[in-house]
Amino acid sequence: MRVAISRISKLRACDFILDRCILRAGLVALLLMFLALLPSCSKPPQPASNAVAEPAKITGLESIPPGDRAKFPPFHDMSGWKNPYFVVRDDGIGFVDLANREVHILTPEQIPAELVSLGSDAWPYGRVVLVAEAAPKNPSEAQKAEIRKNRGLLLGTLKELDVAIQEAP
Repeated sequence: MRVAISRISKLRACDFILDRCILRAGLVALLLMFLALLPSCSKPPQPASNAVAEPAKITGLESIPPGDRAKFPPFHDMSGWKNPYFVVRDDGIGFVDLANREVHILTPEQIPAELVSLGSDAWPYGRVVLVAEAAPKNPSEAQKAEIRKNRGLLLGTLKELDVAIQEAP
């Protein structure tokens, strides 16, 4: 009988040790899950709620209403376009003088001043410009890269000015 009691005692001791190991493993797993979820609970930094909203950037074109597609000429015939007109080239950004159809090469820095200098009558369709590309017949990779760069500069400048873009057909 002593042998039976000692075996039962050993089994109870093993069960006790096993229960403690399972409990510790569960607590460790719970702790790891908590630590893994902790970062998802944090909020990104918020600006001060009392901060005044940043004023809109003054471009000089605010008096021109937004573009109105209903006023655009038919898409297949943009030759009657009356708003400002840009031609992206490998040697720069061309601004088309609609009075005599001359192209003046501008730097991105010159574009805002050029657009602001136009009278309100130069914007019959609203604050929108026509953008076309003029690539050489067989452009080299370098020329293609320059056209992409100049196009990006033009589009970025127009976006900063809040001027819409109409792509030429």
